[in-house]
This record gives sequence, structure tokens and C-alpha cells, in this order.
Amino acid sequence: MFTGIITGLGRIVAIQSLGSSSNHGKRLTIETPAGYLDDVGLGDSIALNGACMTATALDPAHNQFSIDISAESLAKTCGLADTGVINLEKALRAHDRLGGHIVSGHVDGIGRVTHFAQVGESWELRIRAPQELGKYLAYKGSVTVNGVSLTVNRVIDLAGDADNAPGCEISINLIPHTVQNTALGQLSKGAEVNLEIDLIARYVERMLKDTQTPIAPATTD
Repeated sequence: MFTGIITGLGRIVAIQSLGSSSNHGKRLTIETPAGYLDDVGLGDSIALNGACMTATALDPAHNQFSIDISAESLAKTCGLADTGVINLEKALRAHDRLGGHIVSGHVDGIGRVTHFAQVGESWELRIRAPQELGKYLAYKGSVTVNGVSLTVNRVIDLAGDADNAPGCEISINLIPHTVQNTALGQLSKGAEVNLEIDLIARYVERMLKDTQTPIAPATTD
């Protein structure tokens, strides 16, 4: 479990194939800030751009750790198949502050940046999300973008066209601290991002669906 508060900027510095076909995953080596791994043990969970991964090898002397990522996870996420800067968050501990919102580290879909520009001292980030995620995105609700807990300022449902499937566009305000201390500052129009919708919204949708569908009586032998 995570909170969407980034605890460090890492960099994927090496990628090793775990097999010869597309059915095989990759082994990633990630470089971290100095001292970041001091309280990390083998098997600990660390979110990479919002995707929960397991530390399979540690090299604190060189500020590096490794994870194995399956072909399925690579297909369902973005930003983890190439070298470059990524957001890091260690798993939540029971006594930690819940500074963002409850984040599972399971990516629900991939969005695409449609606009990213400075407005005053902050930045406006707009993302086109898949249609199936639209019902979980609400004004002033929470969403996780590449592992960062953010507040939605606007939601617009969009019809499909020749270039895009139907979806919805969310607008988010990024304060200077977020831009400077996460990898979101490196985004540009057209970039793909990992999205995780609010866990509570998932349960609300399920409960509302259950109230509309009568529960069949139990049968006995």
C-alpha cells in the first residue's frame, strides 16, 4: 500500500531481458538517491511510476536495486521499458502519515498528456484517460499519475473521433514543489502516463451496482 507521495527520484539505468521472446519479462536496475536504500530489504515493495514492484536485489554501496517485471506488467504500464527518470515510493508503514490518498500500486490504465503548460506559478496538466476509467474520475477527487497523488480540477467527457477513442479529459494543477520533486516536470504533450483511480471509488461503483441487481437466494441440496 502507498500514499502517492513520492519519496525519491530514481533512474532506470539498465534493462536485461529475462528470455528470448515477447512472453518474457525484463530485469530493471534502478539508481536511487544516496541513502535511499538504507531501510529497504530484499522482497520489499517499491512503486516505480505508480506500479508496485518487488526488490529482488540490493546494492546499497552503489545506490542501486533491481526488480523483475513480467511481460504482462510491461504491457499494462508505461515508462518502465526504457532507461530514464522515474518516481519512487516505498511501501506505507502502519505509523506513517497518509499524506496523499490510499494507493494500491496497481495501474488501472494508461493516459495521454494533451496539455502541459505553466499558468502563473503553477502548471496545468491535462490528461486524456480511457473511457472505462471516466466514471471513477470526479471533480475534487483523487487520481494517481505516475505514482503521484493529485486532485482533479475538471473532468470533461469526450466523444471519439478519427484519431481518438471515446474517453475523458482531466485537468490537474501542479504546484512548483510537485514539478521540482517528481518526474512529472519532464512530461510533454503526447506523453503516456500510468493512471490509478481512487480505491474508494472502485468500492462505491461495486456497491451501487449490487443495489440494482437482486441477489439470488441461496439454494440447498
